[in-house]
Amino acid sequence: MAATPIDNDARAQQLARAIASDIQLYNKQKIEEALINDNFFEALSEEITEGRDLFRGRVTPELFRRNYYDRAIVDRVVKPMASLKTPIW
Repeated sequence: MAATPIDNDARAQQLARAIASDIQLYNKQKIEEALINDNFFEALSEEITEGRDLFRGRVTPELFRRNYYDRAIVDRVVKPMASLKTPIW
């Protein structure tokens, strides 16, 4: 029996942040290298796509279209690396 899709904005945002935090937790070195090499989205495409697919499968289509997942990637994966010496910022 499949779980009922999340249809609440706050819960959808929480799920997006949790998925993004897991990506950050398990790929710190890869993220650092990708930001330094300015190929973040290419280097982490598998992880980001897998997370997006998980998010899409757990929320309603309307909530998926609100871009919570992509914002969470920026907030939880990219922004914490702001002090990293990289030519992209």
